Amino acid sequence: MGGVAVKRIRTAPHEFDANLLFNEDGLQPFFALDRERKAGGGSKTASFEHNGETWLARLSYQDSNLVNPGDETPQGTPFQIEEIKEMRIKVSRRRDEDGVGEQKFVAHVTPRWNGMEGERADGSRVEIPVPDGFLEGINVRVQGANIEFDRYLPLLQLAADALDVNAYYFDDVHPFSNIQDAERYVRVHRDSSGPIHARDGPLVGLAHVLESDRSGYRKLVQKDTDDHGNDLPGYYHTVTLDAHRMSEAWPEHDLPKEVKHYYAREAFQADPDNPLAHPKLGASYQVSRWDATLRWDDLEKLNRELEEAVHSVLENAGLDSAPQRGGGVFVEDAYFDASLHEPATPPTTLDLASIKQEQKNMVIEYLSDGLSDVQVESLETLVTDGGHVSPDDIADEHDRHVGSVRRALRGIEELVERGYGEVGLRSEFIGEMVYQAIADAREAVTNAAKTVVDAADQERVSEAWAKWQAWCDRHGIDFRRRGDDVTLDLGEIDPDDDADPGGFVRQAYRLWIDADQDPATLRQATVVYSRPLGAGGSYPAFRDL
Repeated sequence: MGGVAVKRIRTAPHEFDANLLFNEDGLQPFFALDRERKAGGGSKTASFEHNGETWLARLSYQDSNLVNPGDETPQGTPFQIEEIKEMRIKVSRRRDEDGVGEQKFVAHVTPRWNGMEGERADGSRVEIPVPDGFLEGINVRVQGANIEFDRYLPLLQLAADALDVNAYYFDDVHPFSNIQDAERYVRVHRDSSGPIHARDGPLVGLAHVLESDRSGYRKLVQKDTDDHGNDLPGYYHTVTLDAHRMSEAWPEHDLPKEVKHYYAREAFQADPDNPLAHPKLGASYQVSRWDATLRWDDLEKLNRELEEAVHSVLENAGLDSAPQRGGGVFVEDAYFDASLHEPATPPTTLDLASIKQEQKNMVIEYLSDGLSDVQVESLETLVTDGGHVSPDDIADEHDRHVGSVRRALRGIEELVERGYGEVGLRSEFIGEMVYQAIADAREAVTNAAKTVVDAADQERVSEAWAKWQAWCDRHGIDFRRRGDDVTLDLGEIDPDDDADPGGFVRQAYRLWIDADQDPATLRQATVVYSRPLGAGGSYPAFRDL
């Protein structure tokens, strides 16, 4: 029996930018637009209906730096235009229907042919590339906002038809057509959006837990003051990740994105009943952050990834993306109606806690197994430096041979990232854990040694014994000996951190032996531990040894 599908908040489209290429009819659509703008004395306007809505179309032009090919193009097409102008079709919803007049786009139409050139301001010429096999046609740069992405093409066709240009010129989109920018968003009540941009929220977590800046791209922006100097927490908080880091956070995603929590410029002064008083949470495609190309045929994938990113950030922040009563934490605006719909694919999750725990376990494993002096010194340098460091730099700082440093780094390769003669910690979160662990260990060693030295009834103990005590202090482990009864109390162990207490027992035994203590004493000890919900256990230590 299948599960019940969960409806989720429908994200709204915001900015969009794409290059639509057409070559089935060569330069005919450009010639037709040029004739109509000339017949209208430079511009022409018309209106049309789509899905019960009234839209306006206005044809105009702008100057061009394209070099006139002469009587014909290199492909032999007659060219009777003396002065090339580039066409502009502005398509907008009728204002009395639109409400705020921001549902619109501009289609910038330019001709394309093999061998075409552009002229720079200094008179020099540069060839304008055309896709292989394209021959002749047009490029339509579509830039708009607040329109569903799959509506741009039919709206363009209807606008052309209303302007007396054959709509079929825009039927066959060339496979090289590509998307440059796209964003989907929801609007969240300002009293509820804090967890999204908080220090421990998902935006910071995406930048904090994922890999370091030494390869690829990751950027976190946190601005809590608006452009007028007003204090507005969460005013502009963004995290931008390249495709590699996106796949870490969302394994089924590969589009680079910016996820952002942001207010309108006028939000501080806006009335609370005005939607602009409340912030947006959006996800946008970042074309400059990968080497691949998002094609027009990828619209469904684009919509899915952007909406899933928004939904999972909401859920990670503890906000319900599927409110069953009312609008939940969401605020409607002119284009976002806070309605629910059933996504085409099952929702994905942003499991930063799992990534964080995995890195935490990795650090604990390395530290519990023990680090060499060179490894500790290398980690200290990487934590405190925070930039690009080479093995030579580490060797010089600690008066070590560079070969020793390189061997030490190879031994902790899951904690560090190496490349091009430089090394760094894999994430800021790992850096903070390592820094705190090393600081705690050094402090514990110092305190343990001082306690023993100051005790009048004990002789000065070795550094190895001090390390044993420091390790117990750091992990909250209590070693008790009453006559023949010996207890190793591990305290409370969280199963998410270390499901098996045996790792602590084995590390305790190694440090005990290093301190020249009787192995039999620890082997006969009783190990006791508890769990967060009250469960736990006890057993003889030799079982783990």
